[in-house]
Amino acid sequence: MARNLVAGVDTSTQSTKVRVTDAATGTTVRFGQAKHPDGTTVAPAAWWQAFREAAEQAGGLADVAALAVGGQQHGMVLLDATGAVIRDAMLWNDTSSAPQAAALIEALGAAPAVGDEPQDVVARGKQRWVRAVGSSPVASYTLTKVAWVAEHEPEHARAIAAICLPHDWLSWRIAGHGPASEGGDARLDALFTDRSDASGTSYYDAASGRYRRDLLALALAPAFGERVEIAAMADPTQPIDTSAAPQATALAERLVLPTVLGPSQAAADTADPAIAGGEVDGGCLLGPGGGDNAMASLGLGMQVGDVSVSLGTSGVAAAIAENPVYDLTGAISGFADCTGHYLPLACTINGSRILDAGRHALGVDYDELAELAFAAEPGAGGITLVPYFDGERTPNRPDATASLTGLTLANTTRENLARAFVEGLLCSQRDCLELIRALGARVDRVLLIGGGAKSEAVRRLAPAILGMDVTRPATDEYVAIGAARQAAWVLSGAAEPPAWQLTIEGVETGEPTPEVYRAYAKARG
Repeated sequence: MARNLVAGVDTSTQSTKVRVTDAATGTTVRFGQAKHPDGTTVAPAAWWQAFREAAEQAGGLADVAALAVGGQQHGMVLLDATGAVIRDAMLWNDTSSAPQAAALIEALGAAPAVGDEPQDVVARGKQRWVRAVGSSPVASYTLTKVAWVAEHEPEHARAIAAICLPHDWLSWRIAGHGPASEGGDARLDALFTDRSDASGTSYYDAASGRYRRDLLALALAPAFGERVEIAAMADPTQPIDTSAAPQATALAERLVLPTVLGPSQAAADTADPAIAGGEVDGGCLLGPGGGDNAMASLGLGMQVGDVSVSLGTSGVAAAIAENPVYDLTGAISGFADCTGHYLPLACTINGSRILDAGRHALGVDYDELAELAFAAEPGAGGITLVPYFDGERTPNRPDATASLTGLTLANTTRENLARAFVEGLLCSQRDCLELIRALGARVDRVLLIGGGAKSEAVRRLAPAILGMDVTRPATDEYVAIGAARQAAWVLSGAAEPPAWQLTIEGVETGEPTPEVYRAYAKARG
């Protein structure tokens, strides 16, 4: 059978999607999707069930020659020595570990300042984390969740034999591995990942390509009643002294962490032929996979200078940068991408749900919200919405709430309120763009994607608020496309990923309205 079909898998927060794809053209051949349970903690077995259902919907994977998995970032999957899941996975949107994130920052910041480091402990700690692993811990990241388990479920922490991420675990299962019978080999050593997803853990440094087991020991110390106090920290890129926590250090050293594969490197194992590739000579190759944002950028074919603005449940602005980008304030995550470059990324907790809040408040649908917004002037008659409905991550204000300012009897109209909601959403994404630009990353082209991009109001007003033309790719499953493109790259053995055609629905243009963003910046403080 000709080796011309590949599969891209997207195991996201909401569902698993399987896209069987023509490796030469990138054209969809078959597609399947199955939902995940709601919640911020999920049993990984639900992902496996959803994958099997989605693969069956897609007509099966027996004729697929290569497969890769893109997945929700930061989710913590803990395995014991038999390969069994110790507890439900804590997902990126589980914010229980906010206190642990703060404590980890303070732990690195506690050592005296060196050179021109800030005198403030928290600011100093954030800088050191950024220099160590590219990003400063927030509740989303895996290491903070490990620290939460160590503090609240020490018996679970002490049982950890391996830590992996959702895409790592699903790839491992597709390779035919899983919990071993008594006395059997769980093949934890077969776990693999890629640098994009590993870079979102807070214990992997993508610039040097190494895990920071000392930082894992720091997080695990409470499970043993131990404490690491850092007396000096001249160079955050070098391991800290964790000898005061011998049991946590020993555990961190023996933990199995997934092997980090290169961008187009095949895993050592092929897929279980009962799952994929059973009709293909040589079986189905498994690509390294990647984090969902990095996979989406690969699916979009993004190059250095491109920035994607993805409006879903959250809002994500991600740029492709040739070199590591270090934001010493901790606002920008210094992730890696799926091609060997870097992916500086800013994420807002509040995304397209801002529009939903506006619709509900005004009792209208999306089209009616757009009509009202277009009937108002730029600036909404002086009304500004700061849309931190669920707190916010960029800027880091977890306890914030939304606010409407500038209301008067004269300007409080349905039209102005609708405009304020759309402008508030776009201004929050402009914040992300400005942060990325301030770090020296090029912003030559903005690609607007995600469910929020379907809003006519967002599309038409985006250029005015973002200050530049906005390219609008066709609505598609870009994480699954990116995973399929990686699989085709692995299959080809070429130096570069295949050059699949990106369908552009249009380029939005408009007169910039900088005064709107200035009013927003003043209101949010």
